[in-house]
Formats: sequence, C-alpha cells, structure tokens
Amino acid sequence: MSSSLSSKISIIIPVLNESHILAGLIDLIKKNSSTNTIEEIILVDGGSTDNTVEIAVGLDLKIISSKKGRAHQMNTGAKIAKGEILYFLHADTLPPKKFDNLIIKAYKAGNNTGCFRMEFDSKNLFLRGFAYLSKINHTLCRGGDQSLFISKQLFEQENGFDERYQIYEDSEFIRRLYKTTKFIVLPQKVITSARKYREKGWINVQFHFGMIHLKNYLGAGPNDLYLYYQKHLVV
Repeated sequence: MSSSLSSKISIIIPVLNESHILAGLIDLIKKNSSTNTIEEIILVDGGSTDNTVEIAVGLDLKIISSKKGRAHQMNTGAKIAKGEILYFLHADTLPPKKFDNLIIKAYKAGNNTGCFRMEFDSKNLFLRGFAYLSKINHTLCRGGDQSLFISKQLFEQENGFDERYQIYEDSEFIRRLYKTTKFIVLPQKVITSARKYREKGWINVQFHFGMIHLKNYLGAGPNDLYLYYQKHLVV
C-alpha cells in the first residue's frame, strides 16, 4: 500500500509496426487521463520496419529500442521507468476514461497489481460473451489485452516478465502474481482489437488460444507454445 499523495504512472507500450494506430492510441491516452498523474509514456520499439518510430517522435513520448518480443520490450521499458506504478498497455488496446485515477485509487487502497475488464471492438455475440468472462477474478480469465498495472517495487520483486516466452508472457507473469499477492480486476473496460479474430475466424482463434492454455497447463514450455502459435495463428 502506498501513502504517497503524488503516486505517478509510467505507461509502457511495446510496439512493432504499429504506425497505423499509434497516433490514435496516444491521443486517447491523453484525453482519458489527467496531466498530473502520468510520469511518462514509454514506447518500446522492437525493430519496426514501418514509420512507427517517426510518428512517435512527434507525439511527446520517451522512445527506446529493445530486442523483439513483448517480454523483452516491457522489461526494458520497466527498467528505465520513473513512475511508482507501471502500466503495461498493448498498442491495440484503448484504456477507459480516467484510467489513471482509477489505477491510483486502487493502488492507494492497497492493491499493488491488477487490470481492467475487457470488451472487443466488435458486435460479435461470441466475442461479447468471451469478453464478459473478464469480470471473473481467476487466472483463466486474464490476458495482456486487459492491460496490467503493478507497482514498480512488486514488478522488480517478481523479476518481471519471463523473457523465454515469445507469446503467453502476460499470462505467465499474471499467474505468478496470483500466487504471491492480491490481484484486483477493476470494473471499467478497456477496448481491445478483434483484428486477429476477424482475420483468422473467431472459432478458429479461440480454439487455438484454448489449446495454448491447455498445453501450458500440461507442462509445455515457452518454445512449444510459440511453435504452436506460429503454426496455427500467425497471419
């Protein structure tokens, strides 16, 4: 629990070729937050070959480079973050209004880590039902698309994201957090892209995500999960 009256948030966004959505994301972050709560927005580029970095230069961001892979990128951002609270946000996920104040309020109430509920940018009834499950406070209902806030102190204590994982890094880290601390699910919703579901088919994508969860439960390692993902879900 923090007693600080000036707790600030470092927003960490891993990116790779996100030029088409980056400006809109940063604009919404600024509209949906207060000017005195955000310490910095750290964009961690994993080697974009489009003009993601060029666009970022004009958006008042702290831009750094990292080895490709979200786990590497998010850990790299966390190392230089100055905020007392870290907020990890995927580039295709939009945070709710006043997300910063909601996070700080939860943090000051003694919650050192948590996420928001989620909804997709789609009217598909299946996806709506799937997103509804994000209200349940259980590891099976967690994922990186819901964003993640965590005190920097706790992040460092838990050694951050496991960089062996090229996918599933969020789920693996959150499962560790569930074992060692109280994890809170805030009722407000982020809006995340259903792009992969539209491109690959919602039944197909959900089946293979389910298989990845099952394979992990049965003991598959990071490389096995990545090879399965590459085979079935890479567009």
